[in-house]
Amino acid sequence: MSATPVSIAEKVEKQQTVARKSSLRKYLPMYLSIAPFFIIYLCFGIAPVIFSLYLAFQRWDGIGQMNFIGLNNFAFALTDPIFGQAILNTFEIWIISTIPMLALALLLAFLLNMRKRSKFAYQVAYLLPNITSTVAIALIFGSFFGDQYGLINQMLGTMHLNTIGWLTDAWPMRWAVALITIWRWTGYNALIYMAGLQSIPSDFYEAARIDGANTWRTFYHITLPLLRPVILFTVISSTLGGMTLFTEPQILFGNNGGVGNSGLTMSLYQYWQAFASFHYGFGAAVGWIMFFILVIFTFVNWKIVQGTER
Repeated sequence: MSATPVSIAEKVEKQQTVARKSSLRKYLPMYLSIAPFFIIYLCFGIAPVIFSLYLAFQRWDGIGQMNFIGLNNFAFALTDPIFGQAILNTFEIWIISTIPMLALALLLAFLLNMRKRSKFAYQVAYLLPNITSTVAIALIFGSFFGDQYGLINQMLGTMHLNTIGWLTDAWPMRWAVALITIWRWTGYNALIYMAGLQSIPSDFYEAARIDGANTWRTFYHITLPLLRPVILFTVISSTLGGMTLFTEPQILFGNNGGVGNSGLTMSLYQYWQAFASFHYGFGAAVGWIMFFILVIFTFVNWKIVQGTER
């Protein structure tokens, strides 16, 4: 009588084992097909992040032995006036570039959406600055912003106006980076706005015309509220991009941000310390401080999204 339950349990266990093996054989090709992505992501995505966190607590020049120094890298970064200036420069460049860029992108998208013909040609023209090499863009704009032989100052000189120190004065240096950012990303955001405009039902606009609403009232009371999620997406993405500006100031001003570090951004400061000065541990600590700054900005934008949805 006691052997029967044991034999039944063994049979059930064997059936479960066979089912697991058959299931594994069934789904093994699928697992193998997606395995390369996860292996590459583990090696070149997760592993470097974990190593950078470990490295942030070390003093290392890339060749010699690592020395554990605790939170000294973070403490020095938070008290370094040059890094503080880099944070301030980044915020200022972000403000003077993001607000005009998004406003101009929304205007271009609204005008393009009203066109009946040649929309594709305009869409290609809007996208071209974004897919062009950032280094090439920075080099071309560098020839425009040259203090002595730049195209802009040459034109100002022919009109007997004062030239601008685009590469030597603090605010013109920031405006030079902001103008490159505006030129590169305005068309991209305009295409996103245009996709959002095309998703708005035309019935709303027809009802507004019947009620006698003009273009401005239609735009303010219909277009903007329905386009709000798209606008918030562009604000968040532009914030993340603006906080990590690197190529433009590096090409224009060099690793230290130019005269008085006026063009130094957070990403450029990290590159300067880690890869130009070989302070890899300190550079990793700066990278993690930048990460927390971006997390705070993302959280603020998320709270804005919650507030507008209510």
